[in-house]
Amino acid sequence: MDKSIFSITVFAVAAIMGLYYFTRKNRMRSLLYGSLTGLTALILLSHFGEKIGLDLGMNIFNCCGSLLLGVPFVICEVILKIL
Repeated sequence: MDKSIFSITVFAVAAIMGLYYFTRKNRMRSLLYGSLTGLTALILLSHFGEKIGLDLGMNIFNCCGSLLLGVPFVICEVILKIL
């Protein structure tokens, strides 16, 4: 059940982010900015998250998800970690 909810959520966020990047004037700059902010958020949570109880691991799934989807992916991961 959790995997299906997670898959639906990731797909919805990916669609929203794809529409967002497609409608932007500077598509490449927006994509790079979104990827870098997502990866930065993941790195910050992996290093400092254990102090606040949100320890996200730096694995290939989290890295690829944060690079492709940005900060919304990291937020979804935090919400699933809390649940």
